[in-house]
Order: sequence, then C-alpha cells, then structure tokens
Amino acid sequence: MQTIFEKSQSRQHAYSLPASDSAFNAFHPPQHLLRQTPLLLPEISELDLTRHFSQLAHRNMSIDTNFYPLGSCTMKLNPRINEWAAALPGFTRCHPFSPDETVQGNLQLMAELIDLLCEMCGMAAGTLVSNAGAQGEFTGIRMISAYHEKQGDDRKRELLIPDSAHGTNPATAAMNQYKIISIRTNEKGDMDLEQLKQSVNHSTAGLMLTNPNTLGLFSPSILEISKIIHRSGGLLYYDGANLNPILNVARPGDMGFDVMHLNLHKTFSTPHGGGGPGSGPVLCVKRLEEFLPVPRIIKEGIEYRLKWQAENSIGHMASFQGNFAINVRAYLYAKLHGHFGLRKIAEQSVLNANYLKAKMEPFFTIPFSQPCMHEFVMQADRYLSKEIRALDIAKRLLDYGVHAPTIYFPLIIKECMLIEPTETESKLTLDYFIACIQKIVQEIESDPQLVKTAPHTLSVSRLDETLAARNPILKHQTSKKNSE
Repeated sequence: MQTIFEKSQSRQHAYSLPASDSAFNAFHPPQHLLRQTPLLLPEISELDLTRHFSQLAHRNMSIDTNFYPLGSCTMKLNPRINEWAAALPGFTRCHPFSPDETVQGNLQLMAELIDLLCEMCGMAAGTLVSNAGAQGEFTGIRMISAYHEKQGDDRKRELLIPDSAHGTNPATAAMNQYKIISIRTNEKGDMDLEQLKQSVNHSTAGLMLTNPNTLGLFSPSILEISKIIHRSGGLLYYDGANLNPILNVARPGDMGFDVMHLNLHKTFSTPHGGGGPGSGPVLCVKRLEEFLPVPRIIKEGIEYRLKWQAENSIGHMASFQGNFAINVRAYLYAKLHGHFGLRKIAEQSVLNANYLKAKMEPFFTIPFSQPCMHEFVMQADRYLSKEIRALDIAKRLLDYGVHAPTIYFPLIIKECMLIEPTETESKLTLDYFIACIQKIVQEIESDPQLVKTAPHTLSVSRLDETLAARNPILKHQTSKKNSE
C-alpha cells in the first residue's frame, strides 16, 4: 500500500476555502515570519483521502474485530451505549472553564463517580484528574511523600516494589526520588514475606503492590503484608490495573491499602490502546484526603463547585478535570451493571481465565498450579529446542486472526506469555483460541520454520523491532521528484 505522500497529485485537494475573506486579506504578517519554501504536504482529493485512511483502518486489529488476550490490559468490550452517552451535547459542548452553575449535571456526575469508586474500593475520597494509570501512580506516590513530609519524617526515602510489578511502579518511584527496594517472588507466586520483613526499616515510605499480581494470583498474605508495612510507619499503594477480577468481591481498602489508582480504560470498559485516552482516578483513606490534587469537587447543600486551592494539596497534576468523556463512559458502565452486575463481571473474568489456563496445560509450562484470577502466565520454554520462542508463537497467532498476548512480562518468568481473556469473550471465542494454539504446536513439531518466520498473511511480514526502536523513521522522506 502506498503512503499518502506517494498518492499525492499536483493541484488535488480535500478542502474548500472562500475565494476572498476580508479579515484574512487585511492581515499582513511580518515578512520574516512567512515561509520561504513550499509546504511539502500531500495533495490529494477528498475521496482518495477518505479511501486511504479507511483502508488503513481495515488493516488494524482491535477489540471490535479480533480476540485480544493482552495480559494486564483488560481488552474488553466497549459498550456502544457508553459511546452514545458520552457524545450527548450536554457533555461535548461544555468548556472546561464553564461557570460551575452552568455545568451542575457534569459536576454531579463526576462527584457521584468518585463516590461509586470509593464504595467499591473501600476508600474515603478521590479525584478524577489523572489522565492515565501511570499519572495516577505518580499522584498517589506524591501524596505519600506529602504525608511523610507533614509528619516531619524525612528519613522515609525507600519504596518497596515486588520484582513482578508493572514497569510503571519503579518508574514512578524513581521520578519521586525514592530509592527502590525490590522484593522477590516466592515459589508460589506471592511476595517473599521473609525478605519483606528484612527490608522494612525506618526508611520505608511504603509498598507499591498489585493484587492480584501480574502473575494473575491473589495474595493470601495481603493482611500480613499490610501489618508489616504499617508497623514501620509506611503506607500501602495499590496499583489498580488488575482490579477487574475483584470488583465488589474484595476491596483494596479492606486489605489495608491507603491510596490507589484505578484504570477506567481497563476495568470500566472505556476505549484504550495506542496511547490513550485513559483515566486513572486516585482514591485514598481519610488521613490522606487533604493531599489530593486540585481541583476538588465539593458539594455545598444541593450544589456542586470546583475547589481550586487547598492548603496541603500536592497541587495540579493535569489540566482541568481529567478525561471527562472517559469518566462519563465509566459512570454509565457502573450504573448499568449495578453492584451485583459488576461482581458477575469479576466472577466471569476469573472463570474464563481458569478455563483457558486448564486448556493450555498440555501445550505449555504452567509455573503456578493454583487457580488464577483474571489472567495467567504460561511458558513457551519447552519449544526452545526447536528454536521457537514465545515471540514466534505470538507472531503466528496473528495469522489466525488473534492479537498477540503480552509476552516476556512479567520479566521473572522465562519465555512468558501473559493471557487475559476478560469476561466479555464467549466460550466459542475461547475455544477458537485453544484450537489455534493446538494448530501452532503441531506446526512447531512439523514445520518450525513456518512459525519462526510468521506472520505470513498480514500487510507486513516479520519486522526488525530492535532496528525500528533504535533507528525510528518519524517523518516521510520527500524525494526530489515529489517536491518539484
């Protein structure tokens, strides 16, 4: 397929401007600001432009077109009713600087969403301003820093993080100038309690933890972990990326966590991928409420208003009130499902994951035999003798119309594949995935080169991802012929 630049034709255009505009004609910018060379943009008709991007769109894999078992990402159905609601004029036509009295419905929706999330998670207060999970993490750790600073304890400069954690956890800790103490995973896939006890001291600011963890396992030691951290004067941070399987089953606040973020673009079904859009609300217990970022939504009588200043707040973390349209979608998702509907979502996600896990046992090494939560890890190490790695199997799945799962994460698992089917996939889809895996395993035995060189049916074949990362081409290289 040609690029849009290669399709360029002289004097073609996809826009229509007035022949004359008095205001434009009256504007005379300084000569030194005027472009001295042609603007090398493609020239193309409106219909050709439409077809070009439509053809590109049809080449995409998405949750609407393909099974997407991307571990730790919760690629579930995005209900169309949510899209309809988010597009209502009362939401889309409001400016962020609209006076509070003119957007009471919007403020009420955000306030009620915070209350809903707090109730589900066992927290006291929260904010929606964070635009992504990583930004929510950064916000939560900033709040922990502010808490210790107010306590006058400047010794607490260490954060404990499991070796199975999401990569954003140590990145967040480093950005907040903390020393990172890694806690190893034991043979059961849980945190090593003995090392945790040895690592906790007067310098411990807190622990960042995902529960269930990135191995798809719920920690039976969570209450003991909470006691260990709190006895040292530290705080617990909950990475909410894996909240889906415990919705209205277990609450982070009841486990002992003090501050957390959620990923509305995962657990609450809002569209995501390719860098956004996201929403990472931050919730906390009562003693950390004063450190929440601004603006805060305050209810006075029957009216709502934004509070832009607070004495002990960590300040502004994002523009305005976060990704409002994403929050609208999440609010409706929670309202439509209700308490028991959300619990059913959690239960079904666990059932689907355990079904796939059981079916994968004949083909892969399953490092942890106990039941998983919403996702599980499996290892492709038994095929290394055939020079086949997890990457090759993931690439071959693309030929069967299945998006590749997360591979080589968590890093502590050799030839790891992290599978998360979510609750919205049918048994028919899960069985198709099982059949694809079985077929690929047969191919590994009979024709390993076929798997090693996959994919074969896509618009591009196997790419050199290392070269692309180290020497990216980020703009079109216009040839002399095209510029003339």
